[in-house]
Amino acid sequence: MNPDPQLLLDVVKMPMPFGKYKGTLLCNLPVAYLEWFQRKGFPAGRLGVLLQTIYEIKLNGLEYLLEPLKKR
Repeated sequence: MNPDPQLLLDVVKMPMPFGKYKGTLLCNLPVAYLEWFQRKGFPAGRLGVLLQTIYEIKLNGLEYLLEPLKKR
């Protein structure tokens, strides 16, 4: 599978479409919320992929990689 450069851009620009954190940018979701999805199952489709991506980024301490994208 080829990496999708749009993935990281979407993570810093897309708001959560539902739930407790509706309207919060995906990159700003708390780790505890992402961990809950990890346990319960990420949603299907693009949103699930984006949530899994930000979960892995935060889990591995790679949030600094998103800083240049946030400034765009």
